[in-house]
Amino acid sequence: MPVTTGVVLHDVRGGHPSLSWSICRGDVAVNISSVYLLQSVYLLSFMLGKGHNSILFKPLIAPTPPTSIAVVHYLTMSTTTTTTTTAFAVDKEAKERQVATKFETKDLVTFDENTVYGDWRDEFHKNGCVLIKGVITPEKAKYYADKQIQWLKNFELGFDENDPSTWTAEHLPVSFKGGMYFAYGSTHEKMAWEARSEPAIIDIFTKLWGTNELITSFDGMNISLPDRKDLNWSPWPHCDQNPRRKGMQAVQGLLNYSPNGPKDGGLMLMKGSAKLFNEFFSHKRESADHEDAPPPELEYMDLFLFSEKDLEWFKERGCEMFKVDMEPGDFVLWDSRTIHYARLPEGNQIRNVQYICMTPRKFAEPDALEAKKYCFENFIGTTHWPHCNIRVVTDKPMRNDEVCPKYRTEPFEKPEVNDTILKLAGVKPYN
Repeated sequence: MPVTTGVVLHDVRGGHPSLSWSICRGDVAVNISSVYLLQSVYLLSFMLGKGHNSILFKPLIAPTPPTSIAVVHYLTMSTTTTTTTTAFAVDKEAKERQVATKFETKDLVTFDENTVYGDWRDEFHKNGCVLIKGVITPEKAKYYADKQIQWLKNFELGFDENDPSTWTAEHLPVSFKGGMYFAYGSTHEKMAWEARSEPAIIDIFTKLWGTNELITSFDGMNISLPDRKDLNWSPWPHCDQNPRRKGMQAVQGLLNYSPNGPKDGGLMLMKGSAKLFNEFFSHKRESADHEDAPPPELEYMDLFLFSEKDLEWFKERGCEMFKVDMEPGDFVLWDSRTIHYARLPEGNQIRNVQYICMTPRKFAEPDALEAKKYCFENFIGTTHWPHCNIRVVTDKPMRNDEVCPKYRTEPFEKPEVNDTILKLAGVKPYN
């Protein structure tokens, strides 16, 4: 069969257009799974064959794009291979406008520093972080910890929580930093939504933001096994807020399920670093050259990695890095400007936590809510940001340079969707 070539043109002008795709020449059979530009992600899936010269349809999700962009795909097909090359032509001013509107430059909620709350909020606003004791019962925490262990066993890779010889990568689903799980539909497991829906958790974020009309992140969990011999691990002090965002924009949370003492690994926080965020980034700073640094093209990511020199800058100004020790049922909050990282366990206790972040629904633009709806309906996770930076894309876990054979797109146990979940997901309005 001779090589056949065709061209697909995508022209966007304005807000929420339909997409017109046409084959210029040839009999083309191609499957395009995604087109990715800046923060606008179009998920498309179609097959063009002989006799099908054009398709007109709406994108599954279309965040506001630049005013003018042309994407050209050159598609070449033979009997055995398909090659796709994508060229972007972007209006520079439009790109700058998009970036300018993407990053808020002040607190989304104004807090009076002189206000005395008489509860955990006083410590939070002073230090940028706080530990809240006994948010759920130890019995409920054990329920969640057991659910997480069962989740690992569901992959049938030979993991046994009572046999440390199975606490290796070959017996576990693929994770980040030795225990953070974001793939396999895990962010929408029933246990994750049960944790997000805990009344005491919702109450914490209600008090923090001054509203009960909240939306949640579709964040992951951490199941860290101690004494891993197969891991090369290094500290990665970072903050989860892009330097171009100024002020308090998000507050992250962690619900702890297992005993977590000084030797059990866990959350490291730099007390007081959030208040120095603007001062530190008033000068040009470069993210540390670290193995976990995102590629340069992902400049939109809300992640900045700090070097040892950077940490010294904060320490000289009175900031202190400390390990958060927790009991089952405790909850810790930290401003996303706070420097932090997760440390691996050194003792013999498995670490079990669920990451939870909520912000007011009013922070979210319509496009973000539309994206969240798509993610919710398709079991796609997000970062810790509930109201922005929603990427409608699934990163497949890789094992030995190939997609993990156990890769799945749905949770093992789907949530029992109710009114609370729909509102927290951003799918259903509060009024």
